Amino acid sequence: MQNVSKRTILWIVPIAIIAIFWYFYGPQEEITDNEYITYIKESPIQESGASFDSALTTTCTDNKWVYFKTQKNHNVVEFKGKCDIDSQVNDVNLQFIVEDDQKGFETGVLLLDGKQQTEDQRDKVLKLIVSK
Repeated sequence: MQNVSKRTILWIVPIAIIAIFWYFYGPQEEITDNEYITYIKESPIQESGASFDSALTTTCTDNKWVYFKTQKNHNVVEFKGKCDIDSQVNDVNLQFIVEDDQKGFETGVLLLDGKQQTEDQRDKVLKLIVSK
């Protein structure tokens, strides 16, 4: 068997390290159906009594619900869709942070056309969605 040269090792080791990082931290398959998504879909929006699923389904098209876990171990459910807000169709990403035991959640970030909205703007958009 031939001796492995230093040059060979110097290019194999970095490739192996990249492959390992890609395996653990690369793109993951999206989770589109689990208990956290069901919990958020069935939860009422503020005091309206309407569920997030029914309100967002009637207002938005191209709906998609995705679950993921952050590096800080938070359970996040994200709604993605195209919603009619103030007579304009916007790309909407709305995130919910769900407690581990599913006894509560917090409404997180709202992105409209890729721009993060303030909490007041987020609440205003949710009220517009519920009123339709």
